[in-house]
Amino acid sequence: MRTHSYKAIVQWNADGGDGTKNYRAYSRNHSITTDGKPAILASSDPAFRGDRSRYNPEELLVASLSACHMLWYLHLCAVKGVIVLDYSDAAIGIMEENADGSGQFTRVELHPVVTVSSESDTLAAQSLHQRAHEFCFIARSVNFPVVVAATVKLSDRVVEA
Repeated sequence: MRTHSYKAIVQWNADGGDGTKNYRAYSRNHSITTDGKPAILASSDPAFRGDRSRYNPEELLVASLSACHMLWYLHLCAVKGVIVLDYSDAAIGIMEENADGSGQFTRVELHPVVTVSSESDTLAAQSLHQRAHEFCFIARSVNFPVVVAATVKLSDRVVEA
């Protein structure tokens, strides 16, 4: 078994303020970086006093599930000769907040809409979503259901070798 390691640096500071002296006063803004890549400007969800112009951890979790599924799907299509021309996903994550302020995701729904070339097998294109879901590292790591409701559309465009 091979092992992979991933590093992320999350950085927050009081930015000249009084830090966490007052729950309502401290900034939830922070940055997420990895070596050699642009920073992701993040905050908490606006429901938890965050900045709505920045990504929040919940959005990033949903986006990670969506992107992981897409990357596996594209890989499997390339291997099986299904030519994908366009892929988009309007993913939705459902999180429940408990009375004590804790919470957890209870479900994420992926809604990929895929356009394949006219010479591609649409049945194969549809079935590969299940296979991609089975391989997705992120989906395999979470303890809530990730549901895939995919749409495959056939393009009139022919792709020549």
